[in-house]
Amino acid sequence: MLQAADLTIKLNPADDVVIARVEIPAGTQLIKEGVRVAVNVPAGHKIAIRDVAEGKPVRRYNQIIGYSTKPIRAGDHVHVHNLGMAHFERDYAYGVDYKPTEFLPNPATFMGIKRLDGRVATRNYVAIVSSVNCSAHVSRHIAQYFDGERLADYPSIDGVIAITHQSGCGMASIGEPVEVLRRVLGGYATHANVHSTLMIGLGCEANQINDLLAAQGLKRSDQLQAFTIQDTGGTRKTIQDGIARIKELLPEANKVKRQPCPASHITLGLQCGGSDGYSGISANPALGAAVDILVRNGGTAILSETPEIYGAEHLLTRRAASREVGEKLIERIRWWEDYTTKLGGDMNNNPSPGNKAGGLTTILEKSLGAAAKGGTTALMAVYKYAEPVTAKGFVFMDTPGYDPVSATGQVAGGANMICFTTGRGSAYGCKPSPSLKLATNTALWERQEEDMDINCGVIVDGKASIQEVGQQFFELILKTASGQPSKSEIFGYGDDEFAPWILGPTM
Repeated sequence: MLQAADLTIKLNPADDVVIARVEIPAGTQLIKEGVRVAVNVPAGHKIAIRDVAEGKPVRRYNQIIGYSTKPIRAGDHVHVHNLGMAHFERDYAYGVDYKPTEFLPNPATFMGIKRLDGRVATRNYVAIVSSVNCSAHVSRHIAQYFDGERLADYPSIDGVIAITHQSGCGMASIGEPVEVLRRVLGGYATHANVHSTLMIGLGCEANQINDLLAAQGLKRSDQLQAFTIQDTGGTRKTIQDGIARIKELLPEANKVKRQPCPASHITLGLQCGGSDGYSGISANPALGAAVDILVRNGGTAILSETPEIYGAEHLLTRRAASREVGEKLIERIRWWEDYTTKLGGDMNNNPSPGNKAGGLTTILEKSLGAAAKGGTTALMAVYKYAEPVTAKGFVFMDTPGYDPVSATGQVAGGANMICFTTGRGSAYGCKPSPSLKLATNTALWERQEEDMDINCGVIVDGKASIQEVGQQFFELILKTASGQPSKSEIFGYGDDEFAPWILGPTM
């Protein structure tokens, strides 16, 4: 546990930097390090504790976070003015640290909703899924009809939601872009947290409903109905028809009852947004500790955001259950390197301005902290965006770093809960899966407590250990999976955050 009196945090004896726990004025003597601070250093930022020559690596977590762009002296503020990105060889050492998971003899339980196919839900929604942007308007109007008053007689239903987006046409009707969209829409339409679905199209779009259903191996039924505006007779008739269909579905959807279920039925999507210099010290490792507990209980956790594990991927390949799993992760890394190059970008376009204001300098530094969300257990599988997650344990899904797009892929793959760490104060929710927020620092918690579900800043403050907060958060996961609303659910977040990854040109 950190000592509350320390001004700085040193993560590894081999590190070249320490992290400022509070804003540190110029001239402050860091007793433990024998270093005098050269300039004012903001909270969460890095201070050099030894000289580093120009062009040499700088380490944090005993890992390379960048290379000095000018000579760095002990006591200097280390940030974008003197630390830059550079490429270096990583030793992937596939599977050398793999260890079989030691499962707990008496798994934890939560009050879940058992579906007929054996899956377990954490929420119970009725969904309207638009196949194309052209049917988004009618989909929203149908959902908006079922406000709180009209659902008052159906207390076991969490809501009627519209899953709308900006795509579905202006693309080829075959190929990877439409395949990805169909995986996402199919995953949401049949999600465990969705009792029944209306799928609505326009009728002439590239993403034809019949092709979508066929591609996903789905068939129409009472719980998966599909139709188009053009066949139904226009906007007004489609809205009326949709409302009538939902009214018929509500009584059956309301029959569900929560009952004790093993924690093995929980699948977490792991996210970090608005990260800061504390993310890799407090919230991310605390979430990782909770993930370890969940995995030992037989559950599943999905780490994603491929551009935000760049530079830390070698730590994951070492934990891979097989060489094949590790190589699949590196194949996705190479895809991203090629993808960004083709578009004239750079993998170090990330971190964002907010990340940098919070103390993060390079994508290498950000990634090393982000990877901590995945805990310490074996990497069991690697999935492409929105593919159904079937493996148990810790897995990876290839997604962009942009949180709404990334979480959308995770939910489409089966995540029935999202866990989201933030140091700057990201506001986010995700229907149909509840989203829990972990604040990295106490200042954020005190400023935005209404949006945050747990304060991991107590780790930085020296008031609790990573393991203690991880256990506390795991217990919150169970309560939320049992129906306790998250902060984002209280505010009604989740209707606008559905954001499928759009690949290829819009024609």
